[in-house]
Amino acid sequence: MELFYLIVFGALGVVVATMELSKSNKDRINTPSAFNSFKNNYLLVYSLMMAGDWLQGPYVYYLYTTYGFGKGDIGQLFIAGFGSSMLFGTIVGSLADKHGRKRASITYCITYILSCITKHSPQYRILMVGRILGGIATSLLFSAFESWLVAEHNKRGFEQQWLSITFSKAIFLGNGLVAILAGLFGNLLVGSLAMGPVAPFDAASIFLAIGMAIIISSWTENYGDSSESKDLMTQFRGAAVAIASDEKIALLGAIQSLFEGSMYTFVFLWTPALSPNGEDIPHGFIFATFMLSSMLGSSLASRLLARASIKVESYMQIVFIISSASLLLPVITSSLVAPSKEKGGSIKFAGCIQLIGFCVFEACVGLFWPSIMKMRSQYIPEEARSTIMNFFRIPLNIFVCIVLYNVDAFPITVMFGMCSFFLFIASMLQRRLLGVAERSRQDKGRELEAEPLNI
Repeated sequence: MELFYLIVFGALGVVVATMELSKSNKDRINTPSAFNSFKNNYLLVYSLMMAGDWLQGPYVYYLYTTYGFGKGDIGQLFIAGFGSSMLFGTIVGSLADKHGRKRASITYCITYILSCITKHSPQYRILMVGRILGGIATSLLFSAFESWLVAEHNKRGFEQQWLSITFSKAIFLGNGLVAILAGLFGNLLVGSLAMGPVAPFDAASIFLAIGMAIIISSWTENYGDSSESKDLMTQFRGAAVAIASDEKIALLGAIQSLFEGSMYTFVFLWTPALSPNGEDIPHGFIFATFMLSSMLGSSLASRLLARASIKVESYMQIVFIISSASLLLPVITSSLVAPSKEKGGSIKFAGCIQLIGFCVFEACVGLFWPSIMKMRSQYIPEEARSTIMNFFRIPLNIFVCIVLYNVDAFPITVMFGMCSFFLFIASMLQRRLLGVAERSRQDKGRELEAEPLNI
């Protein structure tokens, strides 16, 4: 492996380790044992859920190719997954508010395990069913667990600021360390042990089953609005009214869709960007490097969120600006560095520059997740939390489906330029959100001052 990859990975590892070991009392929040036990239980479950997800990711496309499907057929399978998340996932995810978040989390485990089982079949229809199940599971993963956590945290009377500890640790572990270990474990199963491309999916099922057992045995149920008089359409209308009537929620949804849409587009673009002429690049090692960058971002987020004087709405403007600049690098390098016509070989100079920029973007991703979770816990009403969170994913899934359908229609630099522009718009919306939130806090403060004192 080239020295360049090892230097980047090693440097990131040193920075992450230094940041974690150098945390002072200002960067930590002292919490009681009852909260620590609750937090650790959730982190264990979340890590197992993410392990089940990360084990599958690197091998989905590869598995389909081993069954003899071409790029067009595989593209349709991926579109089916995102379309399912948008249509069926929104409905199933929204049911969590009425029928229980614990029940929805168990449904995620069962649905994803069934999706993994379909990977044993080479039949296109069965694989399509698996993608549909996977889309539903994805919606539950990104709504039910967070909704359960926030509701249970508040129900147990823990301080609001302590939520940021759980959020940042969940991203550090689930989207960082677990992702790296899952990638290495998957590589061991498929490569070293030669168990075939289905092996990671079987391993994912085992992790999901273990997590489901812990949920069943240790979680209590909580709800949003469980009123029998409210059907699904009434829930949807209530969520739509909440978004339309509160500018903070609407801005938050737009920011999330813009960032996540750019993030998922980046997932499809980074490989051709780093190897435009078929250069031999270590995909698994680069993926692990990206996840280490994400750990760096989540470690920084934990420090920022631990300080009450720093507003999450304020520093996220800077995060979006930096992420926009990092995805603009491929456009800049294509105009400043003469493109190489040499086929194959090792990564080129432009690719090295872009890789560093992509690591910066992944660090922004690590900052984004716990920060957006914190803002959602502040602004989204509890009675419709899962429903609203799944509403946020509708424009995201539409965007990703359009990108997948037209991935060969535009040059890669245009796609990166589009993502950079979207992230710049997100920074402008974040600035607007900061202003609206400040006015809301001031109005609430004046209302409290105006209230008569009861003597």
